[in-house]
Amino acid sequence: MKKSKNLVSLRDIFLGLQDQMQARLMLNRRTLHHPVAKGDASELEWIALLSTYLPTRYNVEKAFIIDHKGIISHQIDIVIFDRHFSPFLFRQNGQIFVPAESVYAVFEVKQELSITNIKYASRQIASVRALKRTSAEIVDRGAIRPPRSVPHIIGGIVCLSGALTQRCEKVLTDLGAANRIDLGCSLTEHSFYVDFEKNKCEKSGRDDSLVFFFLKLLGRLQKTGTIPPMEIEQYAEALK
Repeated sequence: MKKSKNLVSLRDIFLGLQDQMQARLMLNRRTLHHPVAKGDASELEWIALLSTYLPTRYNVEKAFIIDHKGIISHQIDIVIFDRHFSPFLFRQNGQIFVPAESVYAVFEVKQELSITNIKYASRQIASVRALKRTSAEIVDRGAIRPPRSVPHIIGGIVCLSGALTQRCEKVLTDLGAANRIDLGCSLTEHSFYVDFEKNKCEKSGRDDSLVFFFLKLLGRLQKTGTIPPMEIEQYAEALK
């Protein structure tokens, strides 16, 4: 007799995780009536999820983004950033300030996926992409490598509910380069990924919205690779 193999269903694991996340967000929606409290609770749930399941090279926080010129973005609900090559992280009165060079991705958290919230998220994302990022030389196996070009900052939106209608898709694909939303998740409906070269949106099914979103995000992060190191001297000049 052949011995049966011990198998685990990755799909079942993610579906269970999606059910848990949905239940927590629905509980927040039902029990927290103040919109700010409801929003803060939802942000914490998404931050906890990404902090737990993304590789440890990525940090996840709610934060402001700053550059060496002292220009600051709007406050961003979810910032995925590096702490290796861009080590500066400022905390002041409970607020977190992350240097622009360290940012991989930014997301806005909303209760509903809608045209209004898509446009709002796009403006938030644009406030980060407008910042000036530096890029320094690195020493690789004893050789000095020239500065790399700074990578595209991934932008997105995550929600509990709301369908991606044809009107929403049109708004997404028409966004300018600075405002582009690359991917998003509506937990109870579907996630989406925007292919701007083909000018269309790829959508998940309702049952696998979270796994679709997570794997698309992880794929984009892997393609970004390692964030280029920041030019420390540029920040030192700002202190003079």
